[in-house]
Amino acid sequence: MVEKSGGTDFSRMLEDKTENILSSAKIREIFSSELHDFISAIREEKVMLSMSYLSPIDYFMTLTNARSAVIEQHEYYQKQTYRNRCRIAGANGVLDLIIPVEKTANNKATVRDIRISGHNDWQRQHWKAISSAYLSSPFFEYYLDDFRPFYEKNWLFLWDFNMEIQNKIFELLEIYPKLEFTDKFIDKIEENILDLRLQFHPKKQPFLKIPSYYQVFENKFGFISGLSIIDLLFNMGNESLLWLLGKAE
Repeated sequence: MVEKSGGTDFSRMLEDKTENILSSAKIREIFSSELHDFISAIREEKVMLSMSYLSPIDYFMTLTNARSAVIEQHEYYQKQTYRNRCRIAGANGVLDLIIPVEKTANNKATVRDIRISGHNDWQRQHWKAISSAYLSSPFFEYYLDDFRPFYEKNWLFLWDFNMEIQNKIFELLEIYPKLEFTDKFIDKIEENILDLRLQFHPKKQPFLKIPSYYQVFENKFGFISGLSIIDLLFNMGNESLLWLLGKAE
């Protein structure tokens, strides 16, 4: 009886491990393909993503082209991820903007419950950095009044801030992804969902080879990949959608 129980547990563990390996292999195959092939493949997929602050371009490209997407809102918050940081290019190179958050008991809290710390004057610092980096970009002044209010309002929860500013970007880009939100933490992913919650990370190199576009400091640093969606938006305006759809030349 003990052997039978142990065998069942082992079989389940082996099955879960096999599914994870197959899922990881599928993700690597999709994200390492040429851009056109990636677009074609991701259009057939329902993806699961974590929330993020002014998400990277390849995150938005995935969200824009996927058949539909599920945003995880009940996972434990993870430090040093895009959940509370974005990456822009300034006069001195790549700059990470980090939203300070309050510590939680045992460092365990769902992303919905993470509170923004009000001690670091982060909004003024972030807006100053964004303005300095993109003031001379072709479309910063055009979008100025769309973004500035987010850095003037007092926000209590990181989730609310991230979702509101993401919705504004959807509006500006005129993209309407089919979004769902988890009603509990999803540990074991259904076969028909591609789990990308760990795919986009500041310590990982961008998987997608996105065509280069004009950047303010390109003459100084060359083209920099892996930046926030606002880098594309402020530099390319409404043509940003062509990059997200893989139609840029």
